[in-house]
Amino acid sequence: MSVDLVGFLGVVLVAYVVPGPDFLVVVRSATESPGKGRAAALGAQAGLCIHMIAAAAGLSLIAARSPVVYDAIKLLGAAYLVYLGIRAILAARRATRARRCARRDANVVPKDMAAPGQSAENGPTRGQWRSGFAQGFFTNVLNPKAALFFLSILPQFVHGEGSAARQIFLLGTLDILIGVAYWFALVAVAARLRALLARPKIRHRWELTTGWLFIAIGIGVASAS
Repeated sequence: MSVDLVGFLGVVLVAYVVPGPDFLVVVRSATESPGKGRAAALGAQAGLCIHMIAAAAGLSLIAARSPVVYDAIKLLGAAYLVYLGIRAILAARRATRARRCARRDANVVPKDMAAPGQSAENGPTRGQWRSGFAQGFFTNVLNPKAALFFLSILPQFVHGEGSAARQIFLLGTLDILIGVAYWFALVAVAARLRALLARPKIRHRWELTTGWLFIAIGIGVASAS
């Protein structure tokens, strides 16, 4: 397969470095638990697998040419991001109320003063793993821009000879493997913030900030032309 791999790798790296909804999901999950962050990263890449298979099968072309299908996917993705934002904001408010009640009732530290999802071990519970994977997966699979990447950008690196579907599959697989390495490195960096975010006030501000960012991104996706 004769393709410009250097150019393709450059485009892929830029696409990953520029923050998007999946970036926020992975980082937020990693600050709760490194294992949950890795689960979110794998979920995000699993979502890309769906887009890759759809592009290779030509389904993305159908979706891109149908405004109704494209808008439906866009609105679903926007609604999911807003949902994640509301969850984060409500979690921050519940933690604040719990701390106030604990101080008022007794001079003890409530269990939820630690950052949500943290434990003595770095490994996530089964529920945390499922939650992280689902958030990463749905954030990416409902992102029409990810589908358009496989439809419009990736085919530019496909050689005219040979099976286009096979080349899209191979380039898409390379994209996904690069993403796994990038996300896992990001998780390792973000996980170092856990000690800082264990402080209740900082955790509260972090949850509110990420929550409003999710909502802002969701509104931006919904209103984009």
